[in-house]
Amino acid sequence: MTILKDQLTFNLLKEEQSPQNKITVIGIGAVGMACAISILMKDWADELALVDIMEDKLEGEMMDLQHGSLFLRTPKIVSSKVDILTYMAWKISSFPKNRVIGSGCNLDSAQFRYLMGERLGVHPLNCHGWVLGEHGDSSVPIWSGVNIASVSLKTVHPNTGTDADKQQWKEVHKQVVESVYEMIKLKGYTSWAIGLSVADLAESMMKNLRQVHPISTMIMGLYGIKDDVFLSVPCILGQNGISVVVKVTLTPEEEAHLKKSADTFWEIQKELLF
Repeated sequence: MTILKDQLTFNLLKEEQSPQNKITVIGIGAVGMACAISILMKDWADELALVDIMEDKLEGEMMDLQHGSLFLRTPKIVSSKVDILTYMAWKISSFPKNRVIGSGCNLDSAQFRYLMGERLGVHPLNCHGWVLGEHGDSSVPIWSGVNIASVSLKTVHPNTGTDADKQQWKEVHKQVVESVYEMIKLKGYTSWAIGLSVADLAESMMKNLRQVHPISTMIMGLYGIKDDVFLSVPCILGQNGISVVVKVTLTPEEEAHLKKSADTFWEIQKELLF
């Protein structure tokens, strides 16, 4: 039977429909959907797949995005069922370490730079500094490397980030750590900032940008760490995942804090059975 599509168009060749740049978001809670929206707004994936155990919610979220797809440039939004989760977990377990990446301190560092900019009246893009180690309470602000236009804050104000600092720059990092708890108290969860952070990492991989991100990777052998722990250090991120770890020069105090964070993680990890 002739269908309207055949009457309207004439095919010159049979096109392959496989996506060139497909991104899958596993879990469609507040964070997962924030990641999905942030990725869609970037306009560089030609297929977005959503995966979740809650099939009704999954279909609903997919339909909602599809109905608004005219306003986006991602032509295809699909859902996948829970069986895929098992398969993906199996596949992930065999990845080499350069392909196993945690968003880590990518967001912590962005918050750190934003708060510095607020204090100094400078755009965050021009405030350079890292938060490394754990994404959370034991994260380590690398005050020795903080600079504005190559001018080190430590050079201008040697007590920056120490207990002796009368300007209390340590409060900047304290705000980074405590902000997540404050946000959960106010709105019940966090979502948009981590969604934007994940999209930022995905873009570096999809476009092979080779940008440096403070993300979680295996750091055994660095900074005196001898155990299989994943912590955030500056990494070059591209189409093959993490290709290079940048060996940041730390002060003895910063290195001690990083090692303490690693030791804390190992005490928990070594009890896990697989």
